Amino acid sequence: MATKKKPAESTLVIVESPAKATTIEKYLGAGYTVKASMGHLIDLPKSRMAVNIEDNFQPEYITVRGRASLLKELQRDAKKSDHVLLASDNDREGEAIAWHLNNALKDKTKADIKRIVFNEITPLAIKEAVKHPGEIVESKVNAQKARRVLDRLVGYNLSPLLWEKVKNGLSAGRVQSVALRLICEREKEVEDFIPEEYWTLEADFAKGKSKFTAQLVQYKGEKPELKNEESVNKIIDEIKNSQCKVSDVKVTEKSVKPKPPFTTSKLQQSAANRLGFTSRKTMQIAQQLYEGIQIGANRVGLITYMRTDSVRIAKTALDEVREWIGKNFADELPAEPIHYAVGKSAQDAHECIRPTYTKYTPDEMKEYLSRDQLRLYTIIWERFVSSQMNNAKTATMSVDIQAGDALFRVSASKLIEKGFYKVIKLLSSKEEITGSLPSLKKDEVLEASHEFYPEQHFTQGPARYTDASVVKVLEEKGIGRPSTYAPIISTLLDRYYVTRSNKQLVPTILGRMICKILVEAFPDVINEHFTADIENKLDEVEQDKIVWNNMIADFYGPFKKRVDEVEHTQKSVKGFLDETTDKICEKCGKPFVKKLGRFGYFLACSGFPECHNTRSIPLAKCPVKGCDGEIVARKTRGRGKEFFGCSNYPKCNFISHFKPIDQYCPKCGWFLVEKIRQKKRKLQVLHKS
Repeated sequence: MATKKKPAESTLVIVESPAKATTIEKYLGAGYTVKASMGHLIDLPKSRMAVNIEDNFQPEYITVRGRASLLKELQRDAKKSDHVLLASDNDREGEAIAWHLNNALKDKTKADIKRIVFNEITPLAIKEAVKHPGEIVESKVNAQKARRVLDRLVGYNLSPLLWEKVKNGLSAGRVQSVALRLICEREKEVEDFIPEEYWTLEADFAKGKSKFTAQLVQYKGEKPELKNEESVNKIIDEIKNSQCKVSDVKVTEKSVKPKPPFTTSKLQQSAANRLGFTSRKTMQIAQQLYEGIQIGANRVGLITYMRTDSVRIAKTALDEVREWIGKNFADELPAEPIHYAVGKSAQDAHECIRPTYTKYTPDEMKEYLSRDQLRLYTIIWERFVSSQMNNAKTATMSVDIQAGDALFRVSASKLIEKGFYKVIKLLSSKEEITGSLPSLKKDEVLEASHEFYPEQHFTQGPARYTDASVVKVLEEKGIGRPSTYAPIISTLLDRYYVTRSNKQLVPTILGRMICKILVEAFPDVINEHFTADIENKLDEVEQDKIVWNNMIADFYGPFKKRVDEVEHTQKSVKGFLDETTDKICEKCGKPFVKKLGRFGYFLACSGFPECHNTRSIPLAKCPVKGCDGEIVARKTRGRGKEFFGCSNYPKCNFISHFKPIDQYCPKCGWFLVEKIRQKKRKLQVLHKS
């Protein structure tokens, strides 16, 4: 009698996103079903605090609105499966998602539920993870729980305070408010800075047909203090007929080490500086590269997990990149792999951000990636591959030229050994080569062209923060973690506490007002040291060194007492930002009031609540002949770029990409607009028709 064939076992794998599910399902093949949870299915409700303070700060979780049907679908799939593998991201949020899923599924199925983690979405990494499933790390879940509860306690106490004292609809957060404080303090430094005049002096020299320019570095043996034009002209008059002679020639060689592979913060900084990406855009594109790109017939995860503070490289990746360098740049392969020190504050849960396959060079990926995907992938690939190559060497020639009592100096650098720069293109620095000089010897007399270039300067104050510099300072001060840098900036922008101007982060009047109130009322909470200390304690919770509830209890008592005090002592500034206008509501005849909303200023009828009429702030009159409309700020759909269009749209479709001002050209009558020169100085120019 023939024995019955045992049915093949089925395994349900649950990941966070559909893109990741598509990639992984192709790798695992028959017997595996891969579904996406779409992030959190179970979380704290948005409508209330949902933290039971009396019950040791236990969170009150619910099924996320709109996700109940998806949860039931996963429960049905789990019931039909022999095994369930929870494959959410390998970080605190991912661990919490896995924990909630486990609790929601375990009573609905007899399947064995396990946790798997991986750092890259490649066939090898996924199959290895499936072979070695583990358990959910409870301490990691507790760290996420502590962060969520702490943020709820702060936000749900401070936000109502702001509603009562400033205006409805405002919100405050534990980490975002500290970032806002940093931006506001920097803005005050910018405003308080008083520029001082100073001058520099350069002169032309020549040897034969070679001409070069050197800068004055000493006068009468001392560093020159050129405070005005008169002092510069005095020196020129004294030395203009002097003999010019080379007084010193120095050639120094310098070894330049490659930089370590990217961490999240360094990737965001480089993408901002090199590619002009916002932190949000960088992380969105990195997510796409991580979850999988269609390469011909295959779907491939091109980079490792993009939320990391570690520069550690897996041995398999080291072996692969060294093999690639050996084949393509054998002379630049070090004898041993290069290992980089992991920072003291790094959690080191993940590797660095690197390409999953070194062989997939940027040139080979051109046809499969969008322009922005390719640019981000290129800097990740270049940074990783170059990190395992030999040092480069530069030679710098520095020449001193004596002209009377004045000493001029000129330097030029060149690469004498390219080393790791052989793979660097998009990440290349303009500082590598700084011109060339003719061959010069000490005591050699030069021809003076008697061309002098005095130039006026003003001392530069501190620069406003950009995405890159604010991420850098957040990392240095221990504020937030790799997963939170981009959301911190986005939240401040979304709340209109900060705006972007020429890539700089500028606090709004509302942002500065809120910052002032919060810092004065809660100096012990809205400060970088407290926030950094909390991050360290959350790390200790994850390491199972402290109990999360006790950590919350130590904070909450004094904090709540202070909230109650401020509620009684803080003066209300409601309506402080409102301005009366001479514009009349066309619906009821009452004057409009200029108010500050979530997205900036707008005009609201003073007859509210009887009249709900609102309008955008007019910036200038529409220049189209016969149109009586006004130019107002508008945005493309979603988080689109701001532009300026006629209020009579779609009847009038006039637009301008430059911000108008309420001043007009005396020749043609068109409004003037703001443009920004490369030197960041604002200039009013005519709008071109």
